[in-house]
Amino acid sequence: MINPVGANKVKLGFFSFTEITANGDHRAYNEWHQLDHLPEQLPIPGIAHGQRWVCTPACAAVRAVAAGDLASTHYLTCYLMTEPLEETLTLFFDLADYLHEVGRFYKHRRSHLSGPLEVIETHAARRVDVSPEAVPYRPNRGIYAVVEEDPAGPPTVAAADLLGIDGVAGVWVFETTERVPAGRWTKGERRITLCYLDGDPLATSAAMPAALTSGAAYAGPLQTVRPWEWDWFDGEE
Repeated sequence: MINPVGANKVKLGFFSFTEITANGDHRAYNEWHQLDHLPEQLPIPGIAHGQRWVCTPACAAVRAVAAGDLASTHYLTCYLMTEPLEETLTLFFDLADYLHEVGRFYKHRRSHLSGPLEVIETHAARRVDVSPEAVPYRPNRGIYAVVEEDPAGPPTVAAADLLGIDGVAGVWVFETTERVPAGRWTKGERRITLCYLDGDPLATSAAMPAALTSGAAYAGPLQTVRPWEWDWFDGEE
């Protein structure tokens, strides 16, 4: 199924590819983000949804591409935003400033890529029986994320062609466009493809076509973060 983007209330996806730095604690970070930070974003009128995924050691081991600073990614967060975009982004950053001021922001983290991209395509596999615009709200087991820097043309593999892969429930494509206002986020032109997975992320990753990752700066699976299940990095130094 494919639905015109004009029927979708979501216009932007705000991404953050985050590393927990050497002084950090993954359990403390996850407790802060899932029980404090994420819930505070959702009352903002223009925030339609927010979700975070983790690049576990097992996910990192099977990544097809992880170039430069993106190789340090532990987590990927995506907030879906609606009109009015400038007001939504202003409120989003005003809240971040306030949380910093009152000491409710996790210090031992670094974002290697962050910012809003416009929703360009939305697709849903026929078997899931939901519309394309509903895919992010449907429970998922993880995502397969592809980041392309300075894309010169259409994706090497069409998003719709990924729907036949076992475990892929839907695909959303985001791009830097003139519609995205300037702001305090990572500069550059990029395209991000999110495959929403209801199959095992590692198994689904193995079925992804090699051409999908051609020219990518990042390509690999991430697992859905579930409340109080934060032990992926326990024992690591």
